[in-house]
Amino acid sequence: MWEREHGYTRVDQHEWMRPRRGDWIARLEEVLLTQTGPAVLVAHSLGCHLVSAWAAHSSNTHLVKCAFLVAPADVERDEMRSVLPSWSPISTQALPFKSLLLASQNDPYCSFERSQALGSAWGSAFVDCGRSGHINAEAGLDVWPQGHAALQQLLQST
Repeated sequence: MWEREHGYTRVDQHEWMRPRRGDWIARLEEVLLTQTGPAVLVAHSLGCHLVSAWAAHSSNTHLVKCAFLVAPADVERDEMRSVLPSWSPISTQALPFKSLLLASQNDPYCSFERSQALGSAWGSAFVDCGRSGHINAEAGLDVWPQGHAALQQLLQST
């Protein structure tokens, strides 16, 4: 929805049903290398782990101004390991750029405490979004103006 509302660009990944971390990292790197200015990464769920894994391996982190991370999934939960085998272990290295992590108290894909721990490990400022599910369309957030306002605040602070 933010693409449509605000003209943002999505990094199209080639395999959404069986995502492989290495392939996703390579694609993000490829897209960032084509940008003309500093990028702002906005990531949801598995995308949060992509940002973290990419930052831990890339020599081009200077291309990123900041990251807005929303509702990271816990890819190390038992039921997720078989679905997302290449995403474990989670990269827990601090991000080399400013970041903000927003999490819900009742996210079915990641406990609130785990989200807090990931935010701490990544060096992200943390926002408690209350009981907002997985902070997506199914949670009824529509274009999520509060989220976009938080993104704008992050941009103004960098």
